[in-house]
Amino acid sequence: MLRRLYDWTMEKAAHPHAVGWLAAFSFIEASFFPIPPHPLLGLMCLAAPRRAIWFALVATIASVLGGLLGYAIGWGLYDTVGAQLLAALGMTESFPVAACYLREYGAEIIMIKGATPIPFKLLTITAGFIAMPLIPFILSSVVSRAISFMIVGVLFRLFGAPIKLFIDRHLGKATAAFVILVVGGFVALTFLEGGGEEAQSKCERGAVSSSR
Repeated sequence: MLRRLYDWTMEKAAHPHAVGWLAAFSFIEASFFPIPPHPLLGLMCLAAPRRAIWFALVATIASVLGGLLGYAIGWGLYDTVGAQLLAALGMTESFPVAACYLREYGAEIIMIKGATPIPFKLLTITAGFIAMPLIPFILSSVVSRAISFMIVGVLFRLFGAPIKLFIDRHLGKATAAFVILVVGGFVALTFLEGGGEEAQSKCERGAVSSSR
């Protein structure tokens, strides 16, 4: 069953419309969609390693454009749309902290945090809410998204064929290793978040209200 699911996924990831779906997911994820496009990007790169950099470029551009939508929501529609979106995504409590960090560090936070598992949509909506200057926002978003997506594209372009050959031959072992890596990643993130509690609490104290 695992082999059939793998073959089916590879077929869909190599579908002619897959690039359009990747662009759509990357766009909406940057503003309101909860599921990141990285799994689809990874599968598409795995199915066609020679096109990996192109796939990553599409995801980068679409995500930056989607970030502008998130910015617009935060800037002009926060009370009517933005607050409800953040509440639905479980990010209401994170919003004042993100606003504090963006006010303190600006583009740096988007470049650094936007390339991590921290939801990019939280940063884009918050940046619009605090009226962060648009040009620095766009430039930092390009850097952030390029780091996040282009690394995947370059790695699969360089090593995708051997990786695909290994997975084709050892699908069960590869699946088990992937699960272990995902669990380990969550554990590492927990420790990293714990190590940054002092910096976060400082911003939490400074973010007394979420008004401009």
